[in-house]
Amino acid sequence: MPDVETVAGETTEQASRKERYFLRFTRSQRVLHAVLFTTFLGLAATGLPLRFSSTPWAVWSAQQVGGFGAIIFFHKLCALILTLAFLIHFKEVMMRGLAHKEKGIFWGPTSMVANWQDAKDLFGHFRWFLGLGPKPQFERYAYWEKFDYWAVFWGMVVIGFSGYAMWFAPFFARFLPGWALNAVLVVHGEEGLLAILFIFSIHFVNTHLRPDSFPMDMVIFTGVESEGEFRSKRRHEYERLAAEGKLESKTAPAPEAWLIKFSRIVGFTAIAIGLVLLVLTLSAMFL
Repeated sequence: MPDVETVAGETTEQASRKERYFLRFTRSQRVLHAVLFTTFLGLAATGLPLRFSSTPWAVWSAQQVGGFGAIIFFHKLCALILTLAFLIHFKEVMMRGLAHKEKGIFWGPTSMVANWQDAKDLFGHFRWFLGLGPKPQFERYAYWEKFDYWAVFWGMVVIGFSGYAMWFAPFFARFLPGWALNAVLVVHGEEGLLAILFIFSIHFVNTHLRPDSFPMDMVIFTGVESEGEFRSKRRHEYERLAAEGKLESKTAPAPEAWLIKFSRIVGFTAIAIGLVLLVLTLSAMFL
């Protein structure tokens, strides 16, 4: 007589493979996101010891890699890689929106640009939190996802410019007054702390710790999500594509088992590193 658990496991796997999956993020988008969060972790792990260089854990960290000079080297290396990724993304958006005239890049239900519907969704979400209304349904990007995106975009401009102004101070001193070069040191450190606190608290919670995604939203790693997830998280997009007859064109193969396992290892490792850095940041600021 066959083992009950084996039969049940095979049945579950077969049922999972029969479920339809839909593409949300392309491979290039996932690779770019992987570069983004890897370099950001590197910048945070190297920037915090520089910002709080007098703390015991910062001194210990520097000793492990050969001193603060080595930390500065890795900080600059991560900055260069992240800048390159940002420029690649910016070029892609401009090419799609301006050169190729792709609809929905700068406005509409598929755009990352906030609109009036996002304000109504935010208000509706607060009403739902208080039990005063139904749970709002979303399009391709929810209002908090747009907020996350533009927070990173803004941070890249401010932190990036201030960082390069310190790195290449003699060049920037040709057209910036002395007080501005002093200001960029403060701006870079404070904006960096704000970015760390935001990503490791707000973004992690919004993305992975929500009830419908806990303990981890796998779509940014696998690129696909099941039909049930699609319909539940972004019902308006699902219904719009169905009404336009474009739903079938978005179907994709189910993620392989190895990819799911690998993604969980990478994702949980990133979250663990982020939480450790968050604790170190808060301890250096308030203890």
